Amino acid sequence: MVELLPTDPGPRFILRGDAGGVAMLGLAIPDAPCRAARAGDFAALWLGPDEWLLLGAAHDALAAPLSGVAHALVEVSHRQLGYRLAGPEAETLLAGAIPLDLSAFPVGMCARTICEKAEIVLWRTGDTEWHIEIARSHAPYLRDLLRAIARADGL
Repeated sequence: MVELLPTDPGPRFILRGDAGGVAMLGLAIPDAPCRAARAGDFAALWLGPDEWLLLGAAHDALAAPLSGVAHALVEVSHRQLGYRLAGPEAETLLAGAIPLDLSAFPVGMCARTICEKAEIVLWRTGDTEWHIEIARSHAPYLRDLLRAIARADGL
């Protein structure tokens, strides 16, 4: 069985600049490629050499740690949604739509990729658990696509 559930619709920000290693809200912003860090409800996902997706923190909580660091911080809460995909067959289900070798995708790894025709951010949060960030307008497509793959594969 695989379960797809929406995550907390809390704040989401894109951070651009020289912020790798900056400590905020109990963690250091990851500077290793394709890695995520989490402290409680706050998470930082490395998307590129100078780009991170920050989940679960208010703008005011981010301002102080970033003072003195050249950066751009843009709230994207309005444009994207998060989903939790969990279950023993979650990797198999995702493999039907994502062109990455998910067997070589360890817990804590994240990547910007595609899910058929939709751009997503994929983060492995557990052995059988994944976090997917997707544009709000593509969310119905993602749900329908995963349902179709699950039916076709008997999941």
